Amino acid sequence: MNFSQNRPKVYFKTFGCRTNVFDTQVMMSNLKDFEVTQDESLADVVVINSCTVTNSADSTARGYINGLKKLPKDPRVVFTGCGVWTKGEALFKEDKVDSLFGHSEKEKINELLLNESRFFQAGDLTHIDETIVEEFVGKSRAFIKIQEGCDFRCSYCIIPYVRGDARSYSEDKILEQVTTLAANGFGEFILTGTNVGSYGKKQHTSLAKLLKKMSLIKGVRRIRMGSIEPIQIDDEFKELINEPFMAKHLHIALQHTSKEMLQIMNRRNKVLSDLELFEFLSSNGYALGTDFIVGHPGETEQIWKEAMENLHRFPLTHVHAFTYSKRDGTPSAIMKPQIKGDIAKVRYNELIKIIDDKNYNFRKNNTQKLEVLIESVKNGKYIGFDQFFNSLEIDSPVDLVGDWVFIDDYEVKADKNVARFK
Repeated sequence: MNFSQNRPKVYFKTFGCRTNVFDTQVMMSNLKDFEVTQDESLADVVVINSCTVTNSADSTARGYINGLKKLPKDPRVVFTGCGVWTKGEALFKEDKVDSLFGHSEKEKINELLLNESRFFQAGDLTHIDETIVEEFVGKSRAFIKIQEGCDFRCSYCIIPYVRGDARSYSEDKILEQVTTLAANGFGEFILTGTNVGSYGKKQHTSLAKLLKKMSLIKGVRRIRMGSIEPIQIDDEFKELINEPFMAKHLHIALQHTSKEMLQIMNRRNKVLSDLELFEFLSSNGYALGTDFIVGHPGETEQIWKEAMENLHRFPLTHVHAFTYSKRDGTPSAIMKPQIKGDIAKVRYNELIKIIDDKNYNFRKNNTQKLEVLIESVKNGKYIGFDQFFNSLEIDSPVDLVGDWVFIDDYEVKADKNVARFK
């Protein structure tokens, strides 16, 4: 990565998931003839790493593109990410962006940006990157991409069509990546991918085996994972849950808690086995998050009522909830009946309230010392996440960014924990 004073400046705008965060870092690592800037007003080129999981994600990216006209240097606009496969052609034809390239082309970013003519290189959906990322600009935690794509075909999801089928990075490449970042001072690692739990299944290995090997690398202190499917938490994985390197938080994708709704969504998980799994993990001290889609076609009032009754039984602490967003080309897009937006919003708020209450009670009842990696400072307060992935705000007279702190005296507030570091 270059920070020369004489090279054209490139600003990266990243939307969406942790996988995109990693992909942006791959692009930064492959720039040779350009300077990375974190100030978009100085940019000669703006690279937009897009998300397309919902209509809102598409419209947010389009709104950002329109706003770039106000920048003083009138930067060249280059579009990449998942949105290339859904909205890229329209943006290109409308001259909203100057050029586009797909996921598989991102390691070629330097030569692509040297090409000053307009181009549209979508690439393929089978590529695996070779880049070893040495740093994460502006981050205290390191994101490690271990796989790409998804073999699931949930009825609502566009992602397999823009990321391709599941394929794993080589174990040696991942361990080299972790070793490099650990040597550069990173202690917390977050495993990312389109479907993290599918890692290794075509290579005769597994996520659990990878975790064990990562834990042996000097400097690795805590490992988190992106979203995992319930059926991917097998006996081999369960043997690791009390290892000290495991963050005491897992994000397990339920998507719904109605048996009928899961069938409509073409999901592979089952409510009763999901509940059994969550109760097992909770009994071992885990905070548990999930994804939940509200207002999917076919979600009748009776189904919603059943889902919420079931949800109360789950020992959840976090949720990534969103109202259903129609994605053209998916089976759900033509399903009936569609759920009205005002009804979906009411249901969404009901869901959020339930999980907020569960999270507050979890934090209130916790008796363990908090192990916190401080990531940032805002308005004079230091902010980090504990082992349970709950936010902690610390008042401190000394700079704590990048430090690990251990806190047992703190106040539990509605949306976070707060403490004073002496």
